[in-house]
Amino acid sequence: MAARPPLPDAVLVRVLALLPLRDRLRAARVCRRWQRLAQDRAVWTHVDLSPHRITRRTLWHLVRHRLPGSLCSLRLRGAPRSGGKQRLLSPALLAALRNRCPQLHRLCLTETDLRRVPYESMPASVTTLELSLCDIPDAWFRVSPSVPPPQVRHLAIHSVPTFSDHHLVDVSSQNHLKTLSLCGTYRITDMGIRAAAPHLEELERLVLRHCIIGDAAMVFIGRHMRQLRHLEISNAYFLTNRGLVAIVTLEHLETLRLDLYDLVSLGTVIALLQVLPRLNHLKLGGTCFEDELLDKIQENFPHCTISHTP
Repeated sequence: MAARPPLPDAVLVRVLALLPLRDRLRAARVCRRWQRLAQDRAVWTHVDLSPHRITRRTLWHLVRHRLPGSLCSLRLRGAPRSGGKQRLLSPALLAALRNRCPQLHRLCLTETDLRRVPYESMPASVTTLELSLCDIPDAWFRVSPSVPPPQVRHLAIHSVPTFSDHHLVDVSSQNHLKTLSLCGTYRITDMGIRAAAPHLEELERLVLRHCIIGDAAMVFIGRHMRQLRHLEISNAYFLTNRGLVAIVTLEHLETLRLDLYDLVSLGTVIALLQVLPRLNHLKLGGTCFEDELLDKIQENFPHCTISHTP
């Protein structure tokens, strides 16, 4: 039986790029060919280190010897409230990362202590910043006028209870955000949305989960965020019909996800479907609806896909 021809280099490189970090390093020990392919820049374009509790020393080694200039996205997991010697990130390390990887545009940090890492030390190339379970100081996003802030366009804050209204105002006033996702940030209130909304007029995607918002926040969303294409509001127990009506001005809205409770009627939702011309996906949660009723609404609005999650 004839031996099968070896896989082309291009195929192996794509396979190696999908492997976890440890498997990529192990692959380099198989043979000379695999060592060469495992060091290909394409293998290290997207690096996810979050499954591992790496030390700062290991990260320094990766920055100096492994991560290529073509690196586009990087995920890291640190240790919150760690001691000074155990903190994963430092301004010097971020400076080295900035110089070594000038194309890095996405940085995702989980359980990372940022109390000694100024916001302005983030690589200037980073346009997408995701922070989950991180320690963020009170004035972290507040940058001196003489120091250019990072040009973040897409910001996600997940499960960071210390993220509050003043954080939101600071970051929105210094960046032209296109995407904002706040999940598990219960210190975000109507007052914070009101203060930040005038700075979020270019926003195209807004996700608010487990935030303490109500009608007032929706009024300012409808007044200032006219470019929104995706809006998700979940666990907003204080939202009423008045607040929902306020977003009829979002004429570019394509996707709307809402959790409905006793203070919001299905009739108000139907009114939104009538006045939002580009809305093509509506997902409802919270209150239970009869399938027959939703099917009837779907028949009247065939251009919009309507789904329901109890």
